[in-house]
Amino acid sequence: MKKKLVVLTGAGMSAESGIATFRDSGGLWERYPVEQVATPEGFAADPELVLSFYNMRRRELLKTRPNDGHRVLATMEKEYEVHIITQNIDNLHEQAGSSRVLHLHGELMKARSTGDETLVYELDPADSDIRIGDHCEKGFQLRPHIVWFGEAVPLMAEAEQITRQADIFVIIGTSMNVYPAAGLLDEVRKNVPVYLIDPKDVSTRRYDIHHLRMGASAGVKELRRLLI
Repeated sequence: MKKKLVVLTGAGMSAESGIATFRDSGGLWERYPVEQVATPEGFAADPELVLSFYNMRRRELLKTRPNDGHRVLATMEKEYEVHIITQNIDNLHEQAGSSRVLHLHGELMKARSTGDETLVYELDPADSDIRIGDHCEKGFQLRPHIVWFGEAVPLMAEAEQITRQADIFVIIGTSMNVYPAAGLLDEVRKNVPVYLIDPKDVSTRRYDIHHLRMGASAGVKELRRLLI
């Protein structure tokens, strides 16, 4: 039976592919206040601005490709049962070939109903914009399928369950400051090896973490070498 490798990824995972980060210096939050584009209140106040913001993000995503970090994680499914829990809303893990990807904060290439959150739709890459007047089958306006600040994280319980089963736990490119995702580290069983891939210092509550001070691509390659 393959060991279960659980990987938590954040913005640093996709930065090498050219996806703009939110929190770093010069990141998206400096140009677009969180309150305007990533809260239910912001959407209620100016839905056109919010839709435009995510339409731009979507167009950027459609121009990007997975980096070596994404691709090597996908190849590690040959040796491990790999589960990826990502805070990223892009689909680069899937593009690279990873088969078990859980999106904590939603998915950029999907839309959902504002009146029935169970109605979720795949967006067509050929015309991926969501516009005012685009409605679900029940007649409600569509919105990005994104977990905004102030909203519940519906897949958190599933992520916690996956993390508790990990034989190896890996953190890639996340500040570990965003909750509840950062709390997954507390769900890792004792004596399970934990690897952190990030060129910067990351504050965690554990002292037994193997810190690979590298970017995502170089770090995942080194991780694979160490494990295999």
